[in-house]
Amino acid sequence: MADMMTTVRQRRVGKGTEGAEEQPSEEKSVKPDGKILPDRTGGKLWNILSVTVGGIVAISLGLLTSVYVATLHENDLWFSNIKEVEREISFRTECGLYYSYYKQMIQAASIQQGIVNCKQYLEPVYFYIYTLFGLQAVYVIALYVTSWLLSGTWLSGLLAACWYITNRIDTTRVEFTIPLRENWALPFFAVQIAAITYLLRTNLQPARERLTFMAVFVATFLFSLTWQFNQFMMLIQALALFVLDCFDLLPTAKVTWLYIIQISGLLLVCVLQFFNSMILGSLLISFNASVLIARTIQKKLKKGPLLNRLGKLILHVLLVLCLTLLINKFIKKILNLESDEHIFKFLKAKFGFGATRDFDANLYLCEEAFGLLPLNTFSRLSDTLLFYIYVFVLLFMTVAAVIVAFRNLSGSNQVQLMEKMGECTITLKPDAAYNLIHTVLFGCLALSTMRMKYLWTSHMCVFASFGLCSTEVWKLVLKCIRLYTSQRMQVMKYSISIITLLYISYKFWPGIMDELSELREFYDPDTVELMNWIKSNTPNTAVFAGSMQLLAGVKLCTGRTLTNHPHYEDKNLRERTKQIYQIYAKRSPEDVYGILRSFGTDYVILEDSICYERRHSRGCRLRDLLDIANGHIMDGLGENEPDLKPSTYPRFCEEIKKNLPSYTTHFIRVFQNKTFHVYKLAKHK
Repeated sequence: MADMMTTVRQRRVGKGTEGAEEQPSEEKSVKPDGKILPDRTGGKLWNILSVTVGGIVAISLGLLTSVYVATLHENDLWFSNIKEVEREISFRTECGLYYSYYKQMIQAASIQQGIVNCKQYLEPVYFYIYTLFGLQAVYVIALYVTSWLLSGTWLSGLLAACWYITNRIDTTRVEFTIPLRENWALPFFAVQIAAITYLLRTNLQPARERLTFMAVFVATFLFSLTWQFNQFMMLIQALALFVLDCFDLLPTAKVTWLYIIQISGLLLVCVLQFFNSMILGSLLISFNASVLIARTIQKKLKKGPLLNRLGKLILHVLLVLCLTLLINKFIKKILNLESDEHIFKFLKAKFGFGATRDFDANLYLCEEAFGLLPLNTFSRLSDTLLFYIYVFVLLFMTVAAVIVAFRNLSGSNQVQLMEKMGECTITLKPDAAYNLIHTVLFGCLALSTMRMKYLWTSHMCVFASFGLCSTEVWKLVLKCIRLYTSQRMQVMKYSISIITLLYISYKFWPGIMDELSELREFYDPDTVELMNWIKSNTPNTAVFAGSMQLLAGVKLCTGRTLTNHPHYEDKNLRERTKQIYQIYAKRSPEDVYGILRSFGTDYVILEDSICYERRHSRGCRLRDLLDIANGHIMDGLGENEPDLKPSTYPRFCEEIKKNLPSYTTHFIRVFQNKTFHVYKLAKHK
């Protein structure tokens, strides 16, 4: 999708090491001979001190991250100095649409129509962006806590937060896409993962367990409420829980409650979104319901010898898949749901299950953000050592998981097996098992779809830091090479982590300081001129047509009515957008006029950046997608599919500029600059 011509230019001159980091354990310390060691008051005080220091470090790093991204945003746009219209234009594409609803609320005449006026305390735009930058603090703290919970040391959390900050290009894009829905949602997703990690600890007290379930529910609900892709992310999470449960790596009772929490959170969101039918037709609800039904049918799934269990497991997987498809198809048939069909068309074409001429699917396929993850991502992640350590920990933990899963399925006597394996006994705690499968599945998602990399790279920081600071990992490694002593394990665990932190600080601190000192300013005079012209020269009731991205800005800056906008989860709106985009296709002026008037259009905005697009290659330009969908041969040198035919009409967006009578009868040019051309539609009797 073509972006608006928003740019920035160079601004003109003018105007301690922790002590003992182990968290208090839920289990009593036991000697190798099985005797319980007495509790020591000094140890408890030391743990309290460690938790206090670790908590202060977590909050400090979260706040520093928030200030860091806020400063980058200010330095990049000179946001505090530019005009209101420029601030609003800086919220590009769909970001402008989301911010426009906030603006509409604060400008409402009463509290029933909007919200309490906050102007007396803070400019509304700053209240909005500071809220989002504040959520970045929540995000970093959640990542920190997750790593701390997994490893037992807050040094791991410190390392995770440092990696998140130094790999900012690949872990977040909040500073330049502030209102994007994922920036609201991902902090709550991180909180949910931290809560699940704590929930999966063994021997949790009942009161703590209930509180943790409540925390998981609240985080799941907020995540679902703020992002339209929530159902797909949680489907992957549900698949992770399903796999782990099948291999007996998680307690079944907790997994069941997590399935119920996911369903409950989505249903509550459905109600709050005025019974959004797309949620009811989600694969997540169908899958979770299928798993719960299949469990009641197969009572003795986890009993029997290895081959018997494998057979029952295969049957269980097939039963769940069939039930999921049947339930989902039944719900969509009953409710007549087609809201997400473009996503499945896109996935079908993306993974090579047949080419498509579907305009909506191709619109996604041609966007770089929905392509494969670029290889240079790994070189950037390797510069901070993150990727190297992540791969090492991932391979190590995967081997451990396979061994433990096989042991669980085979039903071997644990005591006998440990005696045979001696000191190299491999175990895998439930919280570590969950985070392992989580990072694997979201890694696959990120590799296939670049836009989803932020779900993976942030968790990559958590997983790598956990492995580097994990007592279990270093203990097993040293035992297997027969070098284990308690002192040596502690030295390896802390020294390598501290060396990594020192390396990151030494290499990236100067770059961060240079980045913070670089000053630019917002510069997009053509769009500013267009918005000012619309506000001054068109009636408040005027209806505008054009590209989705530009119209989001028109709604935000001028409040005019639109024919279409970037919210793409509605079939009727997708079809309307395709029809409006015929202004860039090879269609007659009469056809285009008829289409635009059918949607009540008064003005249409044409963009040279779309009409003469060069950003995409041939076959992926917007005009090419329209030509293919309309059955026309594409412009330029290159092959065309044999059944495509030449159009009998020239391209509308080019021909209208010649002011031929057939065009001026229907369209009158009322504004133009180097980027935009605005035409008023004649009103024929």
